[in-house]
Amino acid sequence: MHIAIIGSGYVGLVTGTCLANFGLSVTCVDKDIEKIKQLNNGKIPIYEPGLEDLIVKNVKENRLRFTTDLKKAVEESQVIYIAVGTPPNHDGSADLQYVEEVARDIGKYLNDYKVIVNKCTVPVGTARKIKQIISDNYKNPYIFSHCEGAQHPKQSQFPSSNSEEPSFPSHCEKRSDEAITNNINPGDLSNYNPCQDSPSPLREEYTQDLLPLRGGRIKVGVKHPFDIISNPEFLREGSAVYDFTHPDKIVIGYESEKAKQIMQEIYRPLYLLDTPFVFTNLETAEMIKYACNAFLATKITFINEIANLCDRVGADVQQIAKAMGMDGRISPKFLHPGPGYGGSCFPKDTRALNATASNYNYDFKLLEAVIEANSRQREMVVNKIEKYLGTLKDKTIGILGLAFKQNTDDIRESAAIDIIQMLLQKGASIRCFDPMAAENTKKILPDLVFCSDEYETARDSDALVIITEWNQFRNLDLNRIKSMMSNPILFDMKNLYEPFKVKELGIKYYGIGRS
Repeated sequence: MHIAIIGSGYVGLVTGTCLANFGLSVTCVDKDIEKIKQLNNGKIPIYEPGLEDLIVKNVKENRLRFTTDLKKAVEESQVIYIAVGTPPNHDGSADLQYVEEVARDIGKYLNDYKVIVNKCTVPVGTARKIKQIISDNYKNPYIFSHCEGAQHPKQSQFPSSNSEEPSFPSHCEKRSDEAITNNINPGDLSNYNPCQDSPSPLREEYTQDLLPLRGGRIKVGVKHPFDIISNPEFLREGSAVYDFTHPDKIVIGYESEKAKQIMQEIYRPLYLLDTPFVFTNLETAEMIKYACNAFLATKITFINEIANLCDRVGADVQQIAKAMGMDGRISPKFLHPGPGYGGSCFPKDTRALNATASNYNYDFKLLEAVIEANSRQREMVVNKIEKYLGTLKDKTIGILGLAFKQNTDDIRESAAIDIIQMLLQKGASIRCFDPMAAENTKKILPDLVFCSDEYETARDSDALVIITEWNQFRNLDLNRIKSMMSNPILFDMKNLYEPFKVKELGIKYYGIGRS
């Protein structure tokens, strides 16, 4: 089975590489010529643990290739994944321009039965919209023929749309019915149906448009030589390869049994791991992804709000989160307070789901509160730094962590970037370090002082702020840190350290929900 992955960004690259590692033949497509050139030269445009080795392996074994030739990829593939970006519009809704562009191109290049798999996170109803766009752009939806001896209607017999529809000779209708019953594929129709003026549907799900043409020929429209699947991704940046190969679930929204069976065959290796499969309709599959991300964002925000309250009442949020996690109904996952969620998924998806609710005249009060509280959490961090440092003007702040989470170079919607920008606005100077995300940060904040490690970042700083939970930040030589700082204050915004141990060293310590 040959598979095309349209979009070679984070989701597309991980999906295509892992499917190739399942033994499938995969072509990853992207219109970014430079990106494809880099991939073909063995350079990976993103950082994801384990991904580069898998790409090298599968390219070497001729199961994975990269191209900008979308037409060829569509024509040669039985299954086509759409994995392009869906950035937010100004109102928070998902911008579907890239998805729609791909759908139009797929429609132009269809040459046989295909399964179109939407891997993007998109609003409810997008799968059906993709289906309609592909149908509208399908360039060969009609079969023309000529039947010897058959008396087919002439154009003059149908001068307007209100005229009576033509009727085909019975032998033509019989051949057409047989084609429908036997579900003949497009490539087989010319051999199957010798009656060249009879209608020739491509498969069981079809529509006919009988239109008068010159010479009395009839145009028979076949709208859907493909099926749509909604197959949302649940990949965590930093562990995406593991998540793809060891998922907690596979969600497949489908309409036809044929497409469902093809998807089962693609993911057959996961059956060996007893991976649960959720088969449902298109709309439910689309909603599942948003519901999962919105709930996780809510859980993160809830523990952040508890932490903020702990700061005021003198309680320890770490112990509270631990006790909460012992409750099987709650679980300990995502109960880690910090500067707020970020990345390419949670911020975008919560706003998009809220926009969907608004489109359906529903006031999603809980989700609105989550979005607002997460934005405020950045401000809470800056306010805390300002409270204990006084004015921030001309102060030097050391920032540890720029990526939105560990094990990635992704700075999209990163709390660190937002906090740095607020500190700059208040007149502070910034020294910073991140083991992976510095280069991406330089593109948007080139005037920061980028340091080579944690200790250089601490040098001459008035405060050191931990924002990203990289493992190497968990066991710093705090005595060395203290000796290098102008003012030994540690703002631990991920609660990596025990407050009393840091204070024993003569370093002022401020966490989130811990005193």
